[in-house]
Amino acid sequence: MSKKIEKKIVSYKVSTEEQTKEAEAKTAESNIIQMHEKVSRPEALAGSTYKIKTPMSDHALYLTINDIILNEGTDHELRRPFEVFINSKNMDHFQWIVALTRVISAVFRKGGDCTFLVEELKAVFDPQGGYFKPGGKFMPSLVAEIGWAIEDHLQKIGLLKMPEIPEHQQKILDEKRAEFEGTAAAPAAESSDFPPTAEVCKKCSVKAVILMDGCMTCLNCGDSKCG
Repeated sequence: MSKKIEKKIVSYKVSTEEQTKEAEAKTAESNIIQMHEKVSRPEALAGSTYKIKTPMSDHALYLTINDIILNEGTDHELRRPFEVFINSKNMDHFQWIVALTRVISAVFRKGGDCTFLVEELKAVFDPQGGYFKPGGKFMPSLVAEIGWAIEDHLQKIGLLKMPEIPEHQQKILDEKRAEFEGTAAAPAAESSDFPPTAEVCKKCSVKAVILMDGCMTCLNCGDSKCG
């Protein structure tokens, strides 16, 4: 398509190959789709469903998180959470569960950093008390367990990094744990991966804190009051 130049040409510049590539890269970058509230929902979404079983109810909750894939097939492909659904036979909590899923879904579709939701949900405590899950992890509330499930999902799709204990620290923990278990009393009837006398860790909420070398140390995440 020809373009008519109506002004006088006073100077010109020949673009180099590098400048052309830079211009193309900037154009491609401007076409990258980021998550925002105006992104339309595709006909089909991929997702995962998590089962949440608590001692407070005879029926489990099933948390489904659907993800949208942005810029599919390109170097800028992104997988982001798009919506949340919770289903259960127990209708006691129907109203607040529907409200919670709509709010979480709205935050997901808004774009930006949505990982803050995890800590907000995990910090909710039930005034009637929480409960322990198999393995010794303490859940302060049903909402907190929903937060843990969302955290697991965000870690799987790469929005959150999984906490890792340094190799040398893990080796020390394994040695001390073996030493502690060798001198501990017979294990209790409760099924747990940690000593029966362990206390709940304030950092990871797992019943895995023992007195080790004169310091309270978590055998699960390595948190210690002695640093």
